[in-house]
Amino acid sequence: MTPTWLYNLALCLHLLGAFSLVSGTAVAGVGFEVARRRTSCGEIALLLGLARIGAVLVVAGTLFAAGFGLWLVDLGHWGYGTLWVDAAIGLLTLVVVIGSIGGQRPKQARKLATRLATEGLPPSTELRSLINDRIAITLNYLAAAALLAIIVLMVVKPGSPHH
Repeated sequence: MTPTWLYNLALCLHLLGAFSLVSGTAVAGVGFEVARRRTSCGEIALLLGLARIGAVLVVAGTLFAAGFGLWLVDLGHWGYGTLWVDAAIGLLTLVVVIGSIGGQRPKQARKLATRLATEGLPPSTELRSLINDRIAITLNYLAAAALLAIIVLMVVKPGSPHH
């Protein structure tokens, strides 16, 4: 039998990771979307720098949420054959993969915007193309939607008795 304090510790650390993951996603998303609407390379670089901080929170949150979530599966005796557990793991893998791919264009845009701002130049066609890349935008929104689905699974735990 798992001591209650140990389960609560793992749950607290898992939730801390989840909060970091969600808040990092929000910071990165808002920074990116606001940057897309700016006309100054300095502002674009600053906002994409903020989005980069959000991405760091996402990475840290993913590691905490996943690591302590896997421990909770063991402590809670759900097992890896449980539908909501397997679905959440699969969705988190999807979030990591498509979020990583979707984050490449904003990263390139941040570097270019920083260089252009340093040179005192206006946004180039290349910069606009990077921050308005439809594939990157779509992948990032899909990653956010998958993250929302994970939250629903964690709360509802379909098919499991209530704990």
